Amino acid sequence: MLVLLAGIFVIHTATVIMLFVSTIANAWMVNKNNSSGLWKHCIESHCEDVTFPEDELSALKAVQAFMILAIIFSFISLVMFMVQLFTMEKGKRFYITGGILLICWLCILIAASIYTARFPQYLNSPQYHHGYSFILVWICFCFSFIIGVLYLVLRKK
Repeated sequence: MLVLLAGIFVIHTATVIMLFVSTIANAWMVNKNNSSGLWKHCIESHCEDVTFPEDELSALKAVQAFMILAIIFSFISLVMFMVQLFTMEKGKRFYITGGILLICWLCILIAASIYTARFPQYLNSPQYHHGYSFILVWICFCFSFIIGVLYLVLRKK
């Protein structure tokens, strides 16, 4: 049981770090010389703020906000796991930790879905492809769901 808890803790910590990296990195859409993220668009070594048509700015702000919320909820869930691990009675489940992490999972789902549906068409030339930040978001999506469900069914021994 201790090995399972340690493994979950390591994967949860990695998820928090990957969420942070994917949010701040400018590699959601990339090609040979250009990259675009949630905050900046870089051409070779020159970066400037991301610009999209006016009607798409609210969607971009929503993606940014949900990614920040996902980081916050994931970190709070990690802290709550540590608190519950040391204060909770034996035989109890990690309901609070699992619930918060599933809220994080929902925020990741919303952010990644909005980005996938709205923004790649602006960078749709053949040389553009999804970068490592976009891939990390979907990996974090899977990890946060699996770990959230594990927290809900896991009992403290």
